[in-house]
Amino acid sequence: MRSFLLKRSSLRPLLISQNPKPPNPVFHTSQSNSTYIYGSTIRDWMSSNGYSQINKYSNGYDRFVANSISTRCFSSQGAAVDEQQPKSSDGLTVDRIVSSGWAILEEGEGDWKSHAAAIAQSIQLIKRRLQWRKLMVRLEMLSVELNKPNIWDDPVHAGNISREHGSLLGKMKGVNGFERELLEHIDMLKLAKEENDAELELESMKALLNMRRSVKEKELEALLAGEQDPCSCFIEVQAGAGGTESMDWASMIMNMYKMWANNRGYKVTVVDEMAGEIAGIKRATIKVDGEYAFGYAKAEVGVHRLVRISPFDSGKRRHTSFAAVAVIPILGGSSSHFQINESDLRIERFRAGGAGGQHVNTTESAVRIIHIPTGVTATCQNERSQHQNKAMAMAVLQSRLDQLEMARQAQLNAQHTQSLTDISWGNQIRTYVLHPYRMVKDLRTNYEVSDPDSVLEGDIDGFILSFLSASLDKDEDNS
Repeated sequence: MRSFLLKRSSLRPLLISQNPKPPNPVFHTSQSNSTYIYGSTIRDWMSSNGYSQINKYSNGYDRFVANSISTRCFSSQGAAVDEQQPKSSDGLTVDRIVSSGWAILEEGEGDWKSHAAAIAQSIQLIKRRLQWRKLMVRLEMLSVELNKPNIWDDPVHAGNISREHGSLLGKMKGVNGFERELLEHIDMLKLAKEENDAELELESMKALLNMRRSVKEKELEALLAGEQDPCSCFIEVQAGAGGTESMDWASMIMNMYKMWANNRGYKVTVVDEMAGEIAGIKRATIKVDGEYAFGYAKAEVGVHRLVRISPFDSGKRRHTSFAAVAVIPILGGSSSHFQINESDLRIERFRAGGAGGQHVNTTESAVRIIHIPTGVTATCQNERSQHQNKAMAMAVLQSRLDQLEMARQAQLNAQHTQSLTDISWGNQIRTYVLHPYRMVKDLRTNYEVSDPDSVLEGDIDGFILSFLSASLDKDEDNS
């Protein structure tokens, strides 16, 4: 009750105190049909605990608060009330709002029913994207696992279970919180109309509108529900067949990802870069630090195709170039899937290439680490010291081996995973056409734009979100 009232501390009819609510309040109804807490009406209880100026809403507010609180508390028989389906004071639920068919208008044109319908629709979409039923089943399984007396005999396993349980529990509480907040706003609006309180009605309408906007943002976050989605990542670009043309195209693609990451507020670090003989790059790796960097960037895994008039062809002929993109999550030490043994590594040191300065190209500061059993290699030459290059190369190697291990496990489970081994030159995901017409089209979703310049300057969120949405719909159809 206190948390509910604090949300509405801006409402003038209530003066909120910091007094805590009584533990586990028991609601019952007298013959006079007044709602009681421990033998007192809500109004009396609030007055005795520092809540004042509520006479204006004496009857309606008593009923409203009682119904609002009862969805979260224990009944007099001690049975827990189901929190999965919050209800308003008159029994309205999110599902009933959606099924009611209320018209959804633009934000500036809609009434409270329009806002409520839009919010309820967004909540249902978030549930669908989170695969709500599977989430609840998984949460119950993890709860049972955590309650086992010997769970902490294996601290690593217990830590992973605890983290996953906390993540899923947070998602569940977030969605349930949205449902309760929506229904509470509706109750407040109805109460304001009953009492002819224009100020309260206006504030409740503003709260609904703000909620409509915030829940829309949560729709996007619900697309990123994978285990590795919140991680930072490495983005690798490699030029395909085609010589200088493809190397120049690989450089354009890498610059596109740098600008995209900077626009999203991510930190970008160049880990490794091998320049082409004439122009562009043969390959390059960048580290993208930020929340959900991998979740978004994983949509870019595959082969990108460019069609243009070549700036390197004196005959001004049209050329087709290819570049492959790989995205690897940075899991962190506690979440690593692959254990690296020092005896399995071969470390090579060499002089860094490229422009450099007086020190960079004269000492063997660049480091190449080879994992002998798998043949996986990681190189770093962009840091100032050999120790920094070695640390970064180890981080890249760990992420690549983690990715291979996840791919192996997924293959055993007959599941698909995006990994470096999935990249093939016949697997084109997107085409960028600069001549004879201008267009960028994603071949997986058919999403396209007619302004390739903006795309190459980092405006790729439309492609990413359309792919994530399509992937989620496909997973639901297969489940």
